[in-house]
Amino acid sequence: MERTPDGTPVGVDDPYEFAGRCDHLTGDGRCRFVLDRAGDDPEFAADRRRADYACVAADEDADWRDCPHYRSTTDAKECARCGLEEVRIAHDERRPLVEEHHLSYGEGASDAGGSRGSQDGDADRSTSHEITVGLCRWCHTKVHRSFARVDDDASPDPEAVAERESRRSDELGELGFSPASDRYGDDG
Repeated sequence: MERTPDGTPVGVDDPYEFAGRCDHLTGDGRCRFVLDRAGDDPEFAADRRRADYACVAADEDADWRDCPHYRSTTDAKECARCGLEEVRIAHDERRPLVEEHHLSYGEGASDAGGSRGSQDGDADRSTSHEITVGLCRWCHTKVHRSFARVDDDASPDPEAVAERESRRSDELGELGFSPASDRYGDDG
């Protein structure tokens, strides 16, 4: 992925500005990573066990970037740049309108169990977590092929709006009722 002159991922200066809640955080503030995969990082698991499995960022003096296993991935329901909403139709093979865009990949992002932080807390730690946002295909292209930024004040591309409306029309067509005899002919 191309990077800014500062060495940060394309489209942002600080991925943590767009990072949300950790994917491993449970509703009651515990770390699901430790609860499900303690063997992947026994030292981290022992530390969290001593803290009653509390999330690292639950401490007042801590931040998401302090956790070696922090990960924030998108649901890709809306473009973070222009606001275009995804419209998916079941059993439709068309390419999604909104795609996942990596702001930071993290070490071992391709394997689910890899450690996500640097061991010595150096400067690489700020971009060692997997952080993604949703971008429509059109904004995704602009971010990768130009100087467009994720936080630009942008409107949806006219082609994107046309594609979304086409899908909404198809969706509404599926909601209408017509008897099977009208849809498939009355053969018997």
